[in-house]
Amino acid sequence: MSESSLTDSEMETGELDESTAGIDAGGSTTTDGETEEEVQAEWTDYSFDGEPKISVEDLDVWYGDDHAIQSVSMDIPEESVTALIGPSGCGKSTFLRSINRMNDRINIARTDGRVAIDGQDIYQDGTDLVELRKRVGMVFQSPNPFPKSIRDNIAYGPRKHGDIERGLLARLLGRDEKAEEDRLVERSLRQAALWDEVSDRLDDNAIGLSGGQQQRLCIARCLAVDPEVILMDEPASALDPVATSKIEDLIEELSEDYTVVVVTHNMQQAARISDQTAVFLTGGELVEYGDTDQIFENPESQRVEDYITGKFG
Repeated sequence: MSESSLTDSEMETGELDESTAGIDAGGSTTTDGETEEEVQAEWTDYSFDGEPKISVEDLDVWYGDDHAIQSVSMDIPEESVTALIGPSGCGKSTFLRSINRMNDRINIARTDGRVAIDGQDIYQDGTDLVELRKRVGMVFQSPNPFPKSIRDNIAYGPRKHGDIERGLLARLLGRDEKAEEDRLVERSLRQAALWDEVSDRLDDNAIGLSGGQQQRLCIARCLAVDPEVILMDEPASALDPVATSKIEDLIEELSEDYTVVVVTHNMQQAARISDQTAVFLTGGELVEYGDTDQIFENPESQRVEDYITGKFG
């Protein structure tokens, strides 16, 4: 893909648009093997100390006539890992993309409800979507490095945002910030546990990296614009076990400084890396949300227990 083929949003945020990939469409209320039950409000009433980083109230999302997310409300604490699990098509990826309004890029999508970051409603009129997606970064299922050098992948977003000045004009004006860029590239790659593997080949094309390295590069590219929240849509599903382990370790480390929300089909992975887990089931319904240990060891919902034990999904 050439630079000229990137969209305006991609040019400004440093992320490729994969907003239409993996759309979950709701519709049916249960799937094969799933029992009927009425969801109790206390099953999703998760309390924690401090103010929420992300607060969602009565969120509904439609794709045309398909009701993908149904009246979801939940608060997500800062500097933690929240896992979103559930069978295919239950709405978890749609919910994830609602947190930085990536669903806006889908013509048939319609959203009602409130999503707030630090108390500020991101769906209110006048929201700067480029600034929002800088604050709320996203890492997709398949690694999507730009066909540029490793260095340029990391520096791309900060350059576009004007955080770093480079080029002929900057040099002529005495404002070239190469040293600052070098520090940012190293810091971002170190944060993504990739620096030691690529420090001697920063000018190599990123496409030549392994799949696991490419995904960590995409995480580093996300970190380079200094987000507050990192959304990850099955970030390890296309990787081998060794690369997956590195991504999982990285997610745990990132949660010390960032709010991380992860969609995963791998329940063992959710149990390993997350502090709290939200279970979405057929029809785009949030059925249970709580501490990860409680969700996996003593769920309130019979459907959640059946899903976790493999009786459906």
